[in-house]
Amino acid sequence: MQTTVTYIFDPLCGWCYGASPAIQQLGQHPGIRLELLPSGLFSGGGRTMEAAFADYAWSNDVRIAKLTGQRFTEAYRTHVLGRHGSQFDSGAATLALTAVSLTEPQRELKTLNVLQEARYVHGQDSCDTAVVAQLLRDSGFSTAADRLVAGDADLHQANAARVKRAQQLMHALGAQGVPVLVVKGQDGNRLLNGNLLYGSFDALLAQLDH
Repeated sequence: MQTTVTYIFDPLCGWCYGASPAIQQLGQHPGIRLELLPSGLFSGGGRTMEAAFADYAWSNDVRIAKLTGQRFTEAYRTHVLGRHGSQFDSGAATLALTAVSLTEPQRELKTLNVLQEARYVHGQDSCDTAVVAQLLRDSGFSTAADRLVAGDADLHQANAARVKRAQQLMHALGAQGVPVLVVKGQDGNRLLNGNLLYGSFDALLAQLDH
């Protein structure tokens, strides 16, 4: 019998990228059914990349790299954090993930990995819809890319529903931020702290089994 685990995250969250190795392992585990729910944390709001915010982000990223071994490259620092005045908005990436969830749901986790590596390793702007659409096409998700570019009403409705569900779960369980895991059990949902995603995978599995 599989354990249903919901992963709540934002595609622009550095700590979520740091959790990626554990999440990828969860997604491949035969005893776990992993569901992805974007939280909308950095979606909308009109934030832009400014020097002070870029410095703050980089200081966080250095900590994440030391803790998790995940790569934050100079290409990312130069072409993403260094592009002052550019958008900082996860809306395009969040919509892209929803488009994949509607067309090839079993490959949504791969899509998240593609979007994260494009940003943090290759220094591509995953806030730009055109860039995100091309990443989808290059990864074989042409139908999802078409839906992202078209921005059809059904896609936006499905995306809003996913974000709303993530926010409702976080509110109901008292989650303060992302990443977090929600484990579905016989007695209802319970919250697992995101810190578990940066330690031993066996320790994480043990917490899922409680």
